[in-house]
Amino acid sequence: MSESLVGATLAGRYQLLSRLGTGGMAHVFQARDLNLQRMVAIKLLRENLISDPSFHARFLQEARAAANLSHPNIVTIHDFGVDAHQYFFVMELVSGTDLKTLLRRRQRLGVQETLGIITQACAGVGYAHRAGLIHCDLKPQNILVAPDGRTKIADFGIARALSTIDPLETSEYVWGSPQYFAPEQAAGGPPSPASDVYSLGVILFEAVTGRLPFPGEDASALAEQHLRAAPPSPRSVNPAIPPALDQVILKVLSKEPAARYRTADQLGRVLSGLTSPGAGPSLPAAFLAPPATPPEAPTTALAATTAEGLDWLAIGLGLLAFLAVGGLLPLWLWACLRYPACPLT
Repeated sequence: MSESLVGATLAGRYQLLSRLGTGGMAHVFQARDLNLQRMVAIKLLRENLISDPSFHARFLQEARAAANLSHPNIVTIHDFGVDAHQYFFVMELVSGTDLKTLLRRRQRLGVQETLGIITQACAGVGYAHRAGLIHCDLKPQNILVAPDGRTKIADFGIARALSTIDPLETSEYVWGSPQYFAPEQAAGGPPSPASDVYSLGVILFEAVTGRLPFPGEDASALAEQHLRAAPPSPRSVNPAIPPALDQVILKVLSKEPAARYRTADQLGRVLSGLTSPGAGPSLPAAFLAPPATPPEAPTTALAATTAEGLDWLAIGLGLLAFLAVGGLLPLWLWACLRYPACPLT
C-alpha cells in the first residue's frame, strides 16, 4: 500500500517522492512541499489505527502542541492534516539515520559517542517537559542521528494522539513500545517526565551494551519484567562501561519514578558531567543517590553569612535613623515656637 502512494499528492501540496521507512504506527515518505519548494518528511499514519471517530480531535490537539516545540534537538513539525481520511504530519527532513538502525549496523556504540547522543536527546526531551509535553514512546527508532552527530527526537504528539484509539487497551495511558516503556506505563498508570527518563535509560543501556535490559518479544512478559525484575548491571555486559555510568543507568531504571532523575534535563546534566574534560572516574554520590530533600547545610551557611554582615546593617540603619530624627528636630522647634502655648517660650 505504501509503495502505491509514491507520486501521490497530499492536500494538494505535498508530493510523495519515495518511501523512507515503515513502522508500527506510520509510513514515512520523503516529499516535496510544492508551495515552498522544499524537501520534507511526511509521516502518514496507518489507516487501521485511526478508525475511531474521536481520534480526529485528539490528533489535532496533540499535533498543535507538538508543532509549538522549537528546539535544535527536536524534529520540527511544519504542518499536519487529513487527506481522504489519511492523517499525516509534515516534518523537517533530517539527513542520517535513526539510532536503532545505527545499533543494528554496529551492535553497540562507544561510551563517549553514546553520551553525546543521549545528552542531546535529553536536551530536546527536557525542553518538551518544560513545555508540559511527555513523549510517551521514546525508543531508538525515534532518535535521529545526523552524520555530524547532531541528534533530534521525532514523534512528539503521535504516541499521545494514538493512545486512546484502541478499545482493547485497559487504560488510555498504556502506549509505547514494550521494550522501552516505564513500569508505571506497564501498570496502566499515567506517564510523567520520569517515564520518559526511564525510556532514555533503556536506550542508554542498549546503546552501550548492545542488548536490552529486559529482552523478549511478548508484550505482557516484557511488562512484567519492567514491573518486577531488577535490571542487570551494564558493566556485567560490557566491562568497558565506567562505574559512574553504570550507577547512573541503574538509577534511571529504578521501578519507582521518584527514585529516578525527575526530568530529562536533570539526567542530561549528569551525563554532561561524565563527558566533560577531566571528569573523574565517578560522580559525586549526591548525583547517583535517589533524589532527596535538600540538606539544611546551605540554609545554615546562608544564616551564618547573614549574621556576619548583621552588625554593619544595624550600624547603617541606626545612622539613617539618627539623620532622620536630627533633620526633623529643627522643623519641630520652629513649629512649636509659633504657638504661645509652646513650653519652650
